[in-house]
Amino acid sequence: MSGFNTRAIHVGSEPDPVTGAVNPPVYLTSTYAQDGVGVLRFSDYSRVGNPTRAALESCLASLEEARYGVAFASGLAGEDALLRTLAPGDHVILGNDAYGGTYRLLTRVFGEWGVTVTCVDLSDLAAARAAFGPSTKMLWVETPSNPLLNIVSISALSAIAREHGALLVVDNTFATPYLQRPLTLGADVVIHSTTKYVGGHSDVVGGFVATNSDDLATKLKFHQYAIGAVPGPLDCYLLLRGLKTLGIRMERHCSNARAIVNYLSTHDAVEKVYYPGLSDHPGHEIAVAQMSDFGGMVSFTLKGGAEAARRVCESTSIFILAESLGGVESLIELPAVMTHASTAGSTLYPPVNLVRLSVGIEDVDDLIRDLAQAMS
Repeated sequence: MSGFNTRAIHVGSEPDPVTGAVNPPVYLTSTYAQDGVGVLRFSDYSRVGNPTRAALESCLASLEEARYGVAFASGLAGEDALLRTLAPGDHVILGNDAYGGTYRLLTRVFGEWGVTVTCVDLSDLAAARAAFGPSTKMLWVETPSNPLLNIVSISALSAIAREHGALLVVDNTFATPYLQRPLTLGADVVIHSTTKYVGGHSDVVGGFVATNSDDLATKLKFHQYAIGAVPGPLDCYLLLRGLKTLGIRMERHCSNARAIVNYLSTHDAVEKVYYPGLSDHPGHEIAVAQMSDFGGMVSFTLKGGAEAARRVCESTSIFILAESLGGVESLIELPAVMTHASTAGSTLYPPVNLVRLSVGIEDVDDLIRDLAQAMS
């Protein structure tokens, strides 16, 4: 059973041996009967283990080609559990175009704990190598990045991280395992906000960490148990259901995004389009090599500046003005004052005239007409 869509539908969702139900049950339980003191059938408590959560973890780990997968209550909860494997004085290298919440967690939470962060243009391999020091423990990568859709070479950065004994962490939220599998390219850890494309319907919040490391998996499972930021069984069921259509949804997200990019690239009001599928994108060749398609996220700047960008964001009727991404519905936002406001004053702060689109799976002609009237 090796095909992606086959595994997405069947791994973790074997028919129930008692009833024959084709979907896994939602185990709404907080505790479990024991056959004797300490004699467990599955677990002792649902924070430690839940069968619905186990089904999700096995399925998404399979799709990422990982030996281990650990589910969390949000993407940031997964990041937090991973960062807790560090110690005060440790150093993290972060791409200079990263999600604002990751930057906030590293600088304002773990920074208070003594973890230091250096933000670097990771497409510049010499700069990436120069950023390492004796205390560097993690190289944290987004590719494609949020919100400028920069692309970096996972295999090249993996080699640099190994030279310095550091872990390469790749946030694969934008690409999903359907388009890119970082562990096969040399990454040590993959992070997801499963809220996004994995769930796919804007109705659940979750996170996921995948790895092939026995030691790291043990630590992550302990943090999951000891800290308790676990997803509930209904959340896990919704995420598992989302995985079943991930492949076919991503194909539509990608095709719609390509059509919108073609439209925006010739619009007089558009200053620049950011999309790795464009042949003049600086990371295009790397994206071709490590991705099977270019994703459903599109960013662009407007010639009229911040006010023009705000006006467009507030003038669409099909694109919904909202944060988040990856749902079946199309979203539009102004990163500088929405998702990335926490990066103000840093090198991560995006252009104030940048608009970010999460292109949904609606009829693309309707989406293009909506953008056209908003920019008219």
